[in-house]
Amino acid sequence: MSRLALYPGSFDPLTNGHLDVIARAGRLFDRVVVAVLINPAKQPWFTAPERVAMIREACAGLAVDVETFDGLLAELARRRQATAVVRGLRGASDFDAERQMAQMNRHLHPDLETVFLLPAPEVGHISSTLIKEIVTLGGSVAGLVPRAIEARLHERREGVGTRHV
Repeated sequence: MSRLALYPGSFDPLTNGHLDVIARAGRLFDRVVVAVLINPAKQPWFTAPERVAMIREACAGLAVDVETFDGLLAELARRRQATAVVRGLRGASDFDAERQMAQMNRHLHPDLETVFLLPAPEVGHISSTLIKEIVTLGGSVAGLVPRAIEARLHERREGVGTRHV
């Protein structure tokens, strides 16, 4: 039986920290699905199809699938017969919220495990929110996101204006 892990998130945008977690998950599981959340409550910079395309491009050398989902992660896990959810922890501040979600997912799907992975120290400080803030304020995100995504962020900045994210 194949061990499938889901790595859910909004990935708006995908960062080098996300890529590190994806690569680490790929070493632990037979298959990894990067599950892009469609959340109408959020106002993403990129559409779901744009995010999927960027992730596929950035993960071209990795054995991962990329798809979108909405609704409960536990239901996606049930449909896909996933054995685990992978979550990256940048630090202690992430842990409490992630622990709560893991426990709720276990309540909704008792056979689903959550695996927490620490990104490499050189990418552990990166967040999509900070990336968008830096781009909005005209700063460089070189080395923080894949190069193709960096170019798309600067193109998108023109459409977003100077609002703070």
